[in-house]
Formats: sequence, structure tokens, C-alpha cells
Amino acid sequence: MKTIGLIELKDKSLGKIGTVRRDEYEHQLTVELLSEQIKQLRKEQNLTQEKLGKLIGVQRAQISKLENNTSNVTIGTILKVFNALHATVNFRIEKQDSISVS
Repeated sequence: MKTIGLIELKDKSLGKIGTVRRDEYEHQLTVELLSEQIKQLRKEQNLTQEKLGKLIGVQRAQISKLENNTSNVTIGTILKVFNALHATVNFRIEKQDSISVS
């Protein structure tokens, strides 16, 4: 029986990095991980969604939507949330090779 690595499995089932389907999958996975981290940090600090919302000036419902990944959220809101949770966020930007169009 041949074993297959995660990257190879994703390449085979979702397409290579750079394809629409694969990029959408990777983006969704990143957002889900971010949402879960916010929820975990909030609970570790014994904060309710309502208390966290008050700390950053939003309604409890927006915190719920953020934690459940059901709405679009701005980077500013994410930074406010992590600041209120006494955590930092690091964004990594990678420049892709430019493609020349003739």
C-alpha cells in the first residue's frame, strides 16, 4: 500500500496551488483556524462574546459570527479582537513570481 502526503493529496483532489479551487480551500482553512483561535483565546480569558464585543466596540452577534466564520470581517476588526485578547497577529505576505503577458 502506497502512502500519500497531505500536500500530494490536496494537489490531487483540489488542484495545485494557484488554481481557483485550491486557493479558495486554503483561504477558507486559514479563516477557520483564525476563528477557532479567537474563540479559544476568549474562553481562556473567561470572556463572554458580549464582554469581548464591548471591549472592541461591536455587538455580541458580530463576535459570534467571527468565531463561527459566518461573515466577512475586516483586518481592523481582527486586530482589535486580538489586541483585546492580549495576543498578536502576524500576517505573512509572499510576492508571487510575476507573469509577463505578451
